[in-house]
Amino acid sequence: MSSSKDKIDFKLLDNERIGNESVSFKLEDGTIVKVKVDLDRVGIATNYRNPDGTPHYAINTSVKISVIPSERKFSVEREAIKGKSSSPPGQMFS
Repeated sequence: MSSSKDKIDFKLLDNERIGNESVSFKLEDGTIVKVKVDLDRVGIATNYRNPDGTPHYAINTSVKISVIPSERKFSVEREAIKGKSSSPPGQMFS
């Protein structure tokens, strides 16, 4: 069993986005790739500092990638269509 001095405690920190929510890249075939990075959880250690004396952070991130083909078309299997919903599927890959 580990003792409490073997554990690092963290205080959760709120965060806000500054700047754009995504970065876009244009590929040579005209396809646009959008990459969005979010901070899921950020904490600062309350009982530990880095060896150089700076604060120690624990940061969890997520990345969402959207691919928009140059011809702006996509396909889905007929079996994937249920009812008369006109909205596209949640994830689209060419």
